[in-house]
Amino acid sequence: SMAFTPVPYTTGWEGKPPVQQVPWKWLNSAEKINSSRKSLAIWPSPQRLRKKRRQVTEFEASVPATKKELAAKLGIARSSLYYHKKIPPKDELLLADIRTVLHLHPSYGYRRLSIHLGVNSKRVRRVLKLSGIKPYRRRGKKPHHTKNTDIASAYPNLIKGWFPEKVGQIWISDFTYLPFHGRFVYFATVIDLFSREHLGWYISTAHNAALTSAALFHALTFHKPPGILHSVQGVEYKAKTYVELAQKFNIQVSMSKKASPWENGYQEPFYSQFKVDFGDPERFRTLGELSEYLHLRVFIYNSYRIHLSLKASPRAFLRHQTRTLVGSTFVSEKRGA
Repeated sequence: SMAFTPVPYTTGWEGKPPVQQVPWKWLNSAEKINSSRKSLAIWPSPQRLRKKRRQVTEFEASVPATKKELAAKLGIARSSLYYHKKIPPKDELLLADIRTVLHLHPSYGYRRLSIHLGVNSKRVRRVLKLSGIKPYRRRGKKPHHTKNTDIASAYPNLIKGWFPEKVGQIWISDFTYLPFHGRFVYFATVIDLFSREHLGWYISTAHNAALTSAALFHALTFHKPPGILHSVQGVEYKAKTYVELAQKFNIQVSMSKKASPWENGYQEPFYSQFKVDFGDPERFRTLGELSEYLHLRVFIYNSYRIHLSLKASPRAFLRHQTRTLVGSTFVSEKRGA
C-alpha cells in the first residue's frame, strides 16, 4: 500500500513564506499542550481583565466632578476654563469680507484691501496668508521689439518733471487692445492726471485717428478743456484730426519720446491692472456684451476701485478735495471778516 504524505499549504497572507502544517494526530502529548497554549494566548487572561477594569475605575475616579476641582488640579484659575480665543472668529468674519471685496476687485492686494475694509494691513496680510488667498495676477506675455529711440518727437514732452496742482491742468491719453475671437478690439481712454478719473473713452475694432479723436471728444463733451494733453507717439495721435481737435480748444499737445513708455507711465499701470480685473474678453459672445462690460469696469474704476497714490477711488478723492477746498475758503473768509 502507498504511504500517506501530508501536503503542505500556506496561510494565504501576502508577503509571508509558506508554512508547513502537520496533522494533529501526528503530534505527541507535549506538542499538543504547547499548541493549545499558543492558540489561547490571544485571549486575555482573567487577571489581565481585572487589571484593565481597575485602571478604568481609577481613571474615572481621578476626573474632577466640578470645574472648581478641575481648576485646582490643573493649578489655574477657574475663569481660565471658560476662556476662548477671540482672534479665530474675528478672522473668519474678516475673511468673508475679503472674499466679498475680491469678487468685485480680483487684483486687490493687502494694501488696497486694508484701505477698503478700514482694517490694519498687517492683519489683512496675516489672514490672507493663513487662508492661502492670493490676488489674481495673470498677465499675457507681450512681444519685445527693438526700436529706434533716436527719432525726433513731433511734439515736445511738456509734463516731464512736473505734476499738476489741481484738476483740469493735464490730461493723459492712450489706448490698448483686447483679443476677441480671433481679432482685436481697441480701447482708448483719457484721464485727468491729478484725480486719475477717466473722463472719456471709446471702443473700436480699428486703431486709427477716429479712435483717439472720439475718446478726446467724449472727454471734452462733459469737462472743461485742460491746459496740456499728453500722449504717446503714434500715427493715431499725430493725425491731423486729433491735433486739430485739441488745438481748436486751445490745448497744448505733448508727447513722450518714442519707445519710452515710462514717460507716459500714468496710463500704462492702469491698463495692466484693468486687464487683470477685466478677465478673459473672449467669454463674451458679442461685441455689444464686451462693450457694455467695458463701460461697467470704467464706472467701477472711477467710483469704487482704490488708487494707492490717492488712498481712495478717483471720485471719492475729488469729493474729499472739494470739501477741503470749501472748508478752507470758508475759514479764510471768516478770518478776513
